[in-house]
Amino acid sequence: MDLQEKYEKLKAVIAESGKAAVAYSGGVDSTLLAKVGYDVLGENAIAITLVSPMNAQSEMKDAEDLAKEIGIRHYQILEKEVEEEVLANPVNRCYHCKKTEFTKILEKASEEGIKIVYDGSNMDDMSDYRPGLQALAELKVISPLRMAGLTKSDIRELSHQLGLRTWNKPALACLGSRVPYGERITIEKLTKIDKSEDYIRSKGLIQFRVRSHDDMARIEVDPSERTKLFDEKLLDDISTKLKSFGYTYVCLELEGYKTGSLNRKIGKA
Repeated sequence: MDLQEKYEKLKAVIAESGKAAVAYSGGVDSTLLAKVGYDVLGENAIAITLVSPMNAQSEMKDAEDLAKEIGIRHYQILEKEVEEEVLANPVNRCYHCKKTEFTKILEKASEEGIKIVYDGSNMDDMSDYRPGLQALAELKVISPLRMAGLTKSDIRELSHQLGLRTWNKPALACLGSRVPYGERITIEKLTKIDKSEDYIRSKGLIQFRVRSHDDMARIEVDPSERTKLFDEKLLDDISTKLKSFGYTYVCLELEGYKTGSLNRKIGKA
């Protein structure tokens, strides 16, 4: 199928639902889903965001702004705590996280008279280690982007065509994905990662991660952006600031940013 055919299939899947809630993070995928959901269903589509310490706080504000731009009704579920199964950070952490998150989203949707919940997973998510997909299947959450055969590049192109400013937004992931499996997650670590990434973003870098290894920050920058760091003052500034947040050591991953880089140990195991 070409992109237009996939778009038509997406609209057909959504129309069949009648009413639906979009699990909404403000990222590229869920923003497209919210936009098309609202275009097709109007007031019968809503967006629900779980605001948790696992999420970058700046992204939660951006999600709120984007929902207003789209026009879709937007609900936020505020969570100050993180479940023990998630904090323990097992290799299937994402399963526990998604199970808890989507259970709460389903409950909120039900309060609003909606039985169907959408998530923004797409075809590319099938090629990586994604234990959260099991939780979605168990909860009978629907993935319209995947059902329409849309890849990440398709979603960006379609978002561009529909005038969404998220079309070239960097890929997002929860802050817990910065901590190696087996290393306990704490609210303090999540806050430290969030502050560190906010600071690096303020320096003009776009696609990167701060991987947190106990008292060491390992910075992954997209290969196309690595030359931005060939600046002694910038390196000194980043090192000083991240150490002020609580890291003892700050280092750079030489090969650059790789999606799911912390999953490598799973493959070796």
